[in-house]
Amino acid sequence: MASRAELQALLISLLESSNVYFQPPESVKLRYPCIVYRINSVRSKHADNIPYMLKTQYELTIMTMDPDSSLPKTILELETARHERSFASDGLNHTIITLFY
Repeated sequence: MASRAELQALLISLLESSNVYFQPPESVKLRYPCIVYRINSVRSKHADNIPYMLKTQYELTIMTMDPDSSLPKTILELETARHERSFASDGLNHTIITLFY
């Protein structure tokens, strides 16, 4: 299982910016475009009633001012990424993606 630090580094490289935030507190001022992500769930596979594989699912929220940003499509090219929904709010375009990593 890959670490969250590795996911952070991957997201920074895809965004080409350090505006990647893991579960930021309300006091953090976000800079756009950005990716905010959190742990959504952890799934396990069992054998003989013992978990042998854990997979963490993350929920990524991509926020951009550009409605035609290529960033969501770039992230959706990752093997376990799935588009959940998109919406606009307060002049920002949001794309929600779930990702096992």
